[in-house]
Amino acid sequence: MAKGKKNSFFAAVLNGVERAGNKLPHPILLFGILTAGIILLSALCAWLGVSASGPMVDPQTLELTEQTVSAVSLLSREGIVYLLTHMVKSFVEFAPLGVVLVTMLGVGCAEGSGFLSAALKKMVSITPKRMITPVIVFLGVMSNIASDVGYVLLVPIGALVFQACGRHPLAGLAAAFAGVSGGFSANLLIGALDPMMAGISTEAASMIQTDYVVHAPANWYFMMASTLLIVLIGTLVTDRMVEPRLGVYRETKTTLLHMENLNQNESLGLRAGLITLLVLIALLVVLAIPAGSVLRNPETGSLSQNSPLINGLIPIIALLFFIPSVVYGRVAGIYKSHRAVCSQLEENMSSMGSYIALIFICAQFVSCFNYSKLGTILAFKGADFLRTLGASGPVLMLLFILFTALVNLLMGSATAKWTILAPVFVPIFMLLGYSPELTQAAYRIGDSCTNLISPLMPYFAMVVVCAQKYDKSLGIGTLVSTMLPYSLLFLLGWSVLLVIWMVTGLPLGPGAELYIAG
Repeated sequence: MAKGKKNSFFAAVLNGVERAGNKLPHPILLFGILTAGIILLSALCAWLGVSASGPMVDPQTLELTEQTVSAVSLLSREGIVYLLTHMVKSFVEFAPLGVVLVTMLGVGCAEGSGFLSAALKKMVSITPKRMITPVIVFLGVMSNIASDVGYVLLVPIGALVFQACGRHPLAGLAAAFAGVSGGFSANLLIGALDPMMAGISTEAASMIQTDYVVHAPANWYFMMASTLLIVLIGTLVTDRMVEPRLGVYRETKTTLLHMENLNQNESLGLRAGLITLLVLIALLVVLAIPAGSVLRNPETGSLSQNSPLINGLIPIIALLFFIPSVVYGRVAGIYKSHRAVCSQLEENMSSMGSYIALIFICAQFVSCFNYSKLGTILAFKGADFLRTLGASGPVLMLLFILFTALVNLLMGSATAKWTILAPVFVPIFMLLGYSPELTQAAYRIGDSCTNLISPLMPYFAMVVVCAQKYDKSLGIGTLVSTMLPYSLLFLLGWSVLLVIWMVTGLPLGPGAELYIAG
């Protein structure tokens, strides 16, 4: 990969991180070594009797109980049985696997037929160049309303958009990844994550005040402001730091995206494809409107909380790409018959071979780590340490943010970590006068910022594979060094925003204050 000519201290640090990271083995072997290490470490910790205690919220029932968690050996009889009987299950049930493969059935057709490149050419021709980066970061942040869709949709599209503009595609990939993952908790709307976290916070708060309720929009005002902050920082980091460091991109035949004007068949195909897409979206909206719609939660009538619309969003998105792509291909003369479409679907899946191999070993590592209970023990131990420091005010919240960011490097699920940390920190901070809503907001900052540099984040492997399309020699070190400026500056800027919020006394959301009255 070409590098920029800047020789600043920070650039030298990033280059050092990249060199060190790229000296690591191939990601498949690396995760294999990590899995073996977790197996051995679990046996050692179990033999030493390592354990930790603390209150936890059951994410299903939201019941609060005091639990003692002990290290579980993967070399015991039960552990070996688990390894053998759960290897296939851990792989096929690993969340990113199905999400990526199903989405690629549709997105692959959009790319293979030329529909996506034609749409990108049209979009680039009408979008001011200076707005490309903020639009990509903003769409990434907003994508978390649809859970993990942004990872499989916007990250590869970000690279294609930058390439279509004559810019480095890895900078576009980084900008999209920064918005999707680094800004995961920010949004202008209330997402699926908000009610889940509010429920856990409410249960934790009941330890101090039995009738205390944390509502889903509890952090809404703060997260709206956070969206603007993440877009601003993401844009500046992309344009001023990441892209200059990447240098000039040398296109290859497999990634070349020419910007010549669309011919007549492509223009007709694009028009037909876009009309088809709009008709499908309109049909989806019409189907969602009735109170008894099949897309709504049959019990609550909600479209956003545990509804068929949200739970079935991946196949819906795949169809929204697939059907217009087939229409485009047919009109533009790309798909002569159904055999061409079927061949395209086969090609889509064949291109995912390296991803599937990497995901298999990643799934085994995550499964072993979760079974060993080492992550939970570390979280409990760290919480005890932080509790004994005796800090107060904004300093206390900053320490909590930093602690959460470090835990996030080991545990990927936002709700899983919150079920462990909320029963510990929400009551402590309530006794100091801080509201559960404030504690939840601080947690969400730390939970988001280090997603970008954690190889244990479930979609990290997918991003590596996507980036290797543009640089086959790219390793984990290159990706981590590219995303590190986003992670650090998001953490710094977002923490400063929370301190300003605390100093000015602004409400975090509707009826959600910073402090507990009295």
